[in-house]
Amino acid sequence: MNIINTAIGGVIGGILGYIFRCSGGTCPLRSTPLRSTIYGVVLGALIGSTIK
Repeated sequence: MNIINTAIGGVIGGILGYIFRCSGGTCPLRSTPLRSTIYGVVLGALIGSTIK
């Protein structure tokens, strides 16, 4: 179940990072799709581990 939450978080983070990216680099969460995917994976894993 935790792998599914991690994958869902990564997909959502990647999509949001691709749609709402900022070119100036002032917003670290959305500066690149890869970085937002990593944040999404981490948040998905954290949420998945607390919901058990």
